[in-house]
Amino acid sequence: MPALQPPAVDLNFSAPGFDLPGVDGKRYTLSGLRGQHGLLVMFICNHCPYVKAIIDRLVRDTRELLAHGVNSVAIMSNDAVNYPQDSLDNMRRVAGEFGFPFPYLYDESQDVARAYGAICTPDFFGFNGDLKLRFRGRLDASRITPAPNAPRELFDGMLHVARTGEAPENQIPSIGCSIKWRA
Repeated sequence: MPALQPPAVDLNFSAPGFDLPGVDGKRYTLSGLRGQHGLLVMFICNHCPYVKAIIDRLVRDTRELLAHGVNSVAIMSNDAVNYPQDSLDNMRRVAGEFGFPFPYLYDESQDVARAYGAICTPDFFGFNGDLKLRFRGRLDASRITPAPNAPRELFDGMLHVARTGEAPENQIPSIGCSIKWRA
């Protein structure tokens, strides 16, 4: 399965609204999740080896970003019928197993992934406090195998966004498995 890479950052892109169910049985909206200094919207899934390789560091970084006024949300948009490992029940299990410090939402219609232009898992969209896109990079240099001592690109990038409201200069796009679109 070839890896996909998102396009470069479009700094004029505003976060599209959404109203999605979470694994905790609650519904979440963009405006309800917005942090004082930003919001990290992540498209992930349960079975992708790229996501599995970074999940511990992703949980660490999103937990630490909370102290800087940056909230996070993960959205799973894969076709769970053809990829049952991405079912809502498995989403609940994964969120509990890793202690997600962010809501994990199910985009069953795949409309939210389309609105954001998400193409792979993981795919990161970092918005400033005004919900303007400022980061569309990667977590770090890891692929399927964690890169030892890799700089924390996502954390540092979102910290820059939180402090300045502006995009970090150098952003290397994420890479991962394609979103599994329904036919």
